[in-house]
Amino acid sequence: MNNNTVYLYVFDTMADWEVGYLTAELNSGRYYKKGLTPSKIVTVGTKKTPVITKGGLKILPDIELDDCSIENEDTLILPGGDTWTETVHEPILSKAEQCLKEGIIVAEICGSTIGLARKGLLDSSWHTSNDLEYLEIICPNYAGEKYYKQESAVTDGKLITASGIAPLEFSVHVLKALDVFSTKTLDTWYNLYRTHKSEYFYELMNSIQY
Repeated sequence: MNNNTVYLYVFDTMADWEVGYLTAELNSGRYYKKGLTPSKIVTVGTKKTPVITKGGLKILPDIELDDCSIENEDTLILPGGDTWTETVHEPILSKAEQCLKEGIIVAEICGSTIGLARKGLLDSSWHTSNDLEYLEIICPNYAGEKYYKQESAVTDGKLITASGIAPLEFSVHVLKALDVFSTKTLDTWYNLYRTHKSEYFYELMNSIQY
């Protein structure tokens, strides 16, 4: 069984490749621990109207934000995009703030970290983004410099943040937080995609036999 639902926020200009590794593994469940079923991915939009990703893909959200009810075992994923300084995202940022207060996993990558920084949600949690200077320039009220880590991805409790050039590391942090891969499987999965060495493919296959 696997009772968690992963809510993926979708919007015009969404950086679709930043969540590609992650959604493929969540939806397929191909390397999940024995006994776990694939995660349910629900796409959420500000409205239930089609959005166009930066890659030109048209996505019709499963639900609109007003109908989104996120519970304790669920996860909220916010991809990057070109519009995170715009007010259209205020409702989902308020939802993210509520989730963090309730101990629900919230994972952001690239531009979505701007949204959280502008709301002050990164001022007291360890985090990363595309660059510290990037946050300081775009978010004049940002005050989380002492909590910034110059790393590809960072987890602090239920908050996961990542650079836009680290979709693989972002995926590792989210998969680890969800605890759906064994430690061995997650390590070899990451090494396979990181190094492109075939030896890790065989290790990965062996890791899911037990």
